[in-house]
Amino acid sequence: MARKKDKIEEELIAIPPGETIKENLKYLGMTQAEFAQRMGLSEKTVSEIINGIAPITYETALKLENVIGASAEFWMNLEANYQLAKARIAEKLKLKDEEKILSQIPYNEMSKLGWVSKTKSKEEKIKNLRNFFGVSSLNYIPQTLEVCFRKANNPRASCYALAAWIRKAEIEAHKIETKPFDKEKIYQLIPAIRELSKHPWEEIYPNLKNLCSECGIALVTLPHLKGTYVNGATKWLKKDKVLLALSYRYKFADVYWFSFFHELGHILKHNRKEVFIEGDEETAKCELEQEADNFAANTLIPYREYKKFISENKSFTKDKIIAFADSLNVHPCIVVGRLMHDKKISPWDFPELRPKII
Repeated sequence: MARKKDKIEEELIAIPPGETIKENLKYLGMTQAEFAQRMGLSEKTVSEIINGIAPITYETALKLENVIGASAEFWMNLEANYQLAKARIAEKLKLKDEEKILSQIPYNEMSKLGWVSKTKSKEEKIKNLRNFFGVSSLNYIPQTLEVCFRKANNPRASCYALAAWIRKAEIEAHKIETKPFDKEKIYQLIPAIRELSKHPWEEIYPNLKNLCSECGIALVTLPHLKGTYVNGATKWLKKDKVLLALSYRYKFADVYWFSFFHELGHILKHNRKEVFIEGDEETAKCELEQEADNFAANTLIPYREYKKFISENKSFTKDKIIAFADSLNVHPCIVVGRLMHDKKISPWDFPELRPKII
């Protein structure tokens, strides 16, 4: 650290106003002790000013104007330039220190997505990321998005990539105007939301966002960011507005719908103070995640009807799946996804019934 600091201080030199005072004292043939007497200051204070330890105050500048002769404005400008130079050196040191964190953030991928500006300069990247995360230093990211570092249990996952994904979801959610959160209205709109699954994707997303906003939910769907392994997340932004974020990690419509209702389950049934992130294996094992899974599965396909469908069919055909989906007023992909999850069919069966959302 000392070598790094020395190199930066060589590049940016901060010259204290005391150097100018010393030059003037030499020219005037005045000792520091005499100078202190003429200034009405202690020798210690004068020594600290000359060595850049103590700043030149407005009162000191006026005294210097009388004792040495240059204007008070001159001395204050010297002091301001000195303090600014010191601040620039400190900022350079901070930027160097933050390069370690920069290496853990997928900046290039984020810039391709338009989340941050493209640049090759490390300093510019760090400054852009500070603005993106809303922090004065990248060192504060773990404190402001602590949940991303606490819950990213997948050893392959990047905590900083996950923090970037969640932060982008927050930014987009703040742009969405919503009515106050209304749990009862959500339950009333669930049939309409399920029915949306039958529509083309270009109709689904805007309509789904509108329905959610009517209930106090800001729905955000983002590209998957490498290293996050995230399907979705929920976070309360304020007491009457909640973020429901989904990822394009898996592009199949049935996965999207299951993730949506999974996150909706968290919103309706679990603590508002908790942030839920769906995607890592450890989180999936917890009781609250299993409850959200059950809510999603049974909301998309009511439990009794699904059990009856399973018991009445030893094998599953395209026509049977479509007929069952029609009776539920959902897209056939919902049924195919459930059958695949329960290993009633293979992952390669009925690809024509599993459209992709993008």
